[in-house]
Amino acid sequence: MTAITLLTGRARPLPGSDALSGMRKTPAETPLRLGPEGFDGDEQADRRVHGGIEKAVHHYPWDHYPLWRADLGELPALGAPGGFGENISASGLTEATVSVGDIFRLGTALVQVSQGRQPCWKLNHRFNVPDMARRLQKTGRTGWYYRVLEQGFVATGDRLERVDRIAPDWTLHRLWHALYVDRMNLGELEGIAALDVLAEGWRKYAVRRLESGRVEDWRKRLDGIA
Repeated sequence: MTAITLLTGRARPLPGSDALSGMRKTPAETPLRLGPEGFDGDEQADRRVHGGIEKAVHHYPWDHYPLWRADLGELPALGAPGGFGENISASGLTEATVSVGDIFRLGTALVQVSQGRQPCWKLNHRFNVPDMARRLQKTGRTGWYYRVLEQGFVATGDRLERVDRIAPDWTLHRLWHALYVDRMNLGELEGIAALDVLAEGWRKYAVRRLESGRVEDWRKRLDGIA
C-alpha cells in the first residue's frame, strides 16, 4: 500500500502555444467521485487522444521527479506533484513493479492498469524542453493509466492497495521495451497482441507491426510534426 496525492485540473492554454491542455494538475482539497471516465472536476483538452474509459486516471510516480531534476535542473513543473498531468502521485510504484491488469483499491473505488502513457508534444511546451516527450519515451519514465472497475470516492491521503494481478509477467517496463526499444521482436509483439487485459489501442500497435513489418511514425505525436 502507498498513500496518494489526488490531483485534477481544467484545460488551459499551453505556454508558447495556442493549444489547450489539461496537463497542469493541482491537489484536490476535498474527496472526489471517480466515475467511468475520470474524476469530477478533471478535464482533458483533446478527447480524441486523452481521457475515455481506458485512460480514466493517470498515475505518475513521484519516484521519477528526483531523476528528472538531476537531468533537467530545478524546473518549476518539477517542484510538486502534477507536473506531468497526473491524477495520482505516489511513491513506491514504478513501471518496473506494476503490470498491465494489476487491480488496485483506490479510496472506495477499484481501478485496473490498462496501458502505459504515450508521451506527446504538449510536454515539450509544458516543460519548455524541446524534446521532453522524446525524453519520456526514451527513458521509459512514462507513467500509466487505469480503467475504473468500480466507481467510488477518492481523497488525498487515501491508500492505493494492490489487490490482484492478472498478468504479472507483463510489467509496464516490458511493454515499453517491446514497443520502443526492441521494436520488432515478433514473439513479444505476438504476446502483446494477445494480451486481452491491455487496452485495445495498444494491442493494435502490435497487430499492425506484425502485419506490416514496420514501426509506426512517432513524429506527429512526439514533435507535433505531421
